[in-house]
Amino acid sequence: MLLIANAYLMNPAAGEEGCCDILIRGERILRIEQGLYEKLRAKPMQQEQLEKISEAEESDITVEDVDVIDGSGLIAAPGLVDVHSHFRDPGFTYKEDIVSGARAAARGGYTTVVLMANTKPAVDSAETLSYVLKKGRETDIHIETCATVTMGMQGRELTAMETLYEQGAAGFTDDGVPILDAELVRKAMKKAKKLDVPISFHEENPAYIQNNGVNAGAASVHFGIGGSPREAEIDLVGRDLELALETGACINIQHISSKEAVELVRLAKRKGGDIHAEATPHHFTLTEVAVIKYGTLAKMNPPLREESDRRAIIEGLRDGTIDMIATDHAPHSREEKEKSITEAPSGIIGLETALALGITELVDKGELTMMSLLGKLTCNPAGIYHLDAGYLAEGGPADIVLFDPKEEFAVKDFSSKSVNSPFTGWKLKGVVKYTICGGKVVYQSRMENAV
Repeated sequence: MLLIANAYLMNPAAGEEGCCDILIRGERILRIEQGLYEKLRAKPMQQEQLEKISEAEESDITVEDVDVIDGSGLIAAPGLVDVHSHFRDPGFTYKEDIVSGARAAARGGYTTVVLMANTKPAVDSAETLSYVLKKGRETDIHIETCATVTMGMQGRELTAMETLYEQGAAGFTDDGVPILDAELVRKAMKKAKKLDVPISFHEENPAYIQNNGVNAGAASVHFGIGGSPREAEIDLVGRDLELALETGACINIQHISSKEAVELVRLAKRKGGDIHAEATPHHFTLTEVAVIKYGTLAKMNPPLREESDRRAIIEGLRDGTIDMIATDHAPHSREEKEKSITEAPSGIIGLETALALGITELVDKGELTMMSLLGKLTCNPAGIYHLDAGYLAEGGPADIVLFDPKEEFAVKDFSSKSVNSPFTGWKLKGVVKYTICGGKVVYQSRMENAV
């Protein structure tokens, strides 16, 4: 058994917070109680006290029966849940694989990750789906995956969504490629509604884009290219919100980047749709100025835009228009990112810096409370995907992150196979000390990079 003593619990799913001890047996939480550690030190805990949660055992529990983690000065929160990660497996494992991606996730405080389906082959068949889920079960955290909406992500023919859902797909997305056929999107939404699963959309209409990954503005002018204008996102977001209201499907607008798209989501939510949106840490932290400064390390789809867009995303997080913070963890090799601005692939890694960026850029600057931040990293994404995750409760999963919200560290090394991050060298607050998944410590900080 494992006992977390003297931690400050923050459980956004129930709006609970306060000092407490957490007793874990097996993969579940047995007790959450203030002063439990001292009680165990003073006398054995009678098993009849625990019968409401689990079957009685032969012996009483004493402090000698448990491994103790001192949580003094640490926040104990539900293990973080990311619903937008690319582990590149199968097909691109020189960038990342499921094992290395899980290791990076655990270091960042994540215990559940939902993978995107744009692998090679894409997750559009039972065979590839089975491969990803089987390999995910061999890691220390919970790995789920979406399947694609269309075969081969070609936007022409729907996958066998019912079959893929029955075989374990957590949701559906062609992330990385927009679906341009509106009638096909309508059919996909109707199927997703019937299955009661979310369907997520990458909203960039290529008809508007000359060069992806760079905002059509100051950044594109700097590089002498056409760039990607906000109209590319606005166009498809507007279309898909209308279709979601029509079909009643649960949809997620992925990695929102423009102020107009935020407002469109806000208005659609007021109409009562089952509509959700995610923001990435890089979109609420950076603007297109970062692309000028960091080059391809800050190239991503959709691109970083203007300060007014960044502020609109933060306001969307504040008022609940944007439900979730998702990393869009997108590893690429050093060689790929060293290509020219038009040739290098888009995307950055994000699992190991997301929590700290949220604390540093949102909580410490008074934009969000810690409870609100954690809700967007835990119970909100878990709820949309119907996952048994993102909350702390007696009898619930023993998936917990313990972090110091005040300790500062320098971003300088990664557990990911890739290092494509514009945040290297930044000083951030919020050090993950322990990540516990299924009752086991799967990451413990050594803090070689403490400031």
